Amino acid sequence: MTCHNCQTTCNRFGKHRNGLQRYRCSQCRKTFTEDHTRPLDEMRLKMDQALLCLRLLLEGNSIRSAERISGVHRDTIMRLLILAGERCAVLLDSRMRNVRAQRIQADEIWCYVAKKDKHVRIDDPDEYGNQWVFVAMDPQTKLVPSFVIGKRTRETTYAFLLDLKARLVDARFQLTTDGFVFYERAVEDTFGGTVDFAQLIKLFGDIGQHGNERYSPSPITEVISKIRDGRPDPAHICTSHVERQNLTMRMMMRRFTRLTNAFSKKLENLKAACALYFAYYNFCRTHKTLRVTPAMEAGLTDHVWDLDELFE
Repeated sequence: MTCHNCQTTCNRFGKHRNGLQRYRCSQCRKTFTEDHTRPLDEMRLKMDQALLCLRLLLEGNSIRSAERISGVHRDTIMRLLILAGERCAVLLDSRMRNVRAQRIQADEIWCYVAKKDKHVRIDDPDEYGNQWVFVAMDPQTKLVPSFVIGKRTRETTYAFLLDLKARLVDARFQLTTDGFVFYERAVEDTFGGTVDFAQLIKLFGDIGQHGNERYSPSPITEVISKIRDGRPDPAHICTSHVERQNLTMRMMMRRFTRLTNAFSKKLENLKAACALYFAYYNFCRTHKTLRVTPAMEAGLTDHVWDLDELFE
């Protein structure tokens, strides 16, 4: 190896703690490490440890649980999560393009950052309180082409539908959502009558539990299908697949588990965790029914990705 300053040949000088060969210049006495790639940027964590931490997070473990199992400090795990989330967000933005889908189901899943809405104060940051993850799913390929995180407002609804439109091919498809009030106008303004749109409205009854006693979900008393635009197939007016996806999210991301202290403390952490999860779900996790990944079923890739491929 040649010294960067003196341009003379360096001698070997032991090895770094990560196993890389070190060199020292005989003139200026500076030490160098052999050329190598840095898949984790400036982080000194070994790649096998990093992948172990990410797998633990993707299997529903909390940050502190992953710390106890892997031996990696929780602050390092959080920095790793942010780095992985940023790269996965770039991956999803570039790969989820020109997706062909005959049917799309959309739903929202609730979570919160730092505290719930009833505890938010006037001087708290805007990101505090309830957050909603808007999810679009193809029930045939099980692919999730689009998701948006934000408040359950008109602005987030429009941002979600615009993102979904940008990722699908310009072809007519059937869209089914729940009864959220802003969908009706937002779908019309976004797609301009080029989709077969229907809403599935569920009415819930009382189970006889009140106040602190209420832990079980209310039973569904009636389901109403409303055709909003076009000619959707009544047999496929359904949101069951995307609602099942909500369960998978709560099982695989600890911060979505109810009645725990594993909630997100920052909106940045929530977005990073969701980006990592959806990239892993679409490209790495083999669906038990399809026997391939959703991305393979949708024709976006031809093999099952390893977790380290998300960093390349």
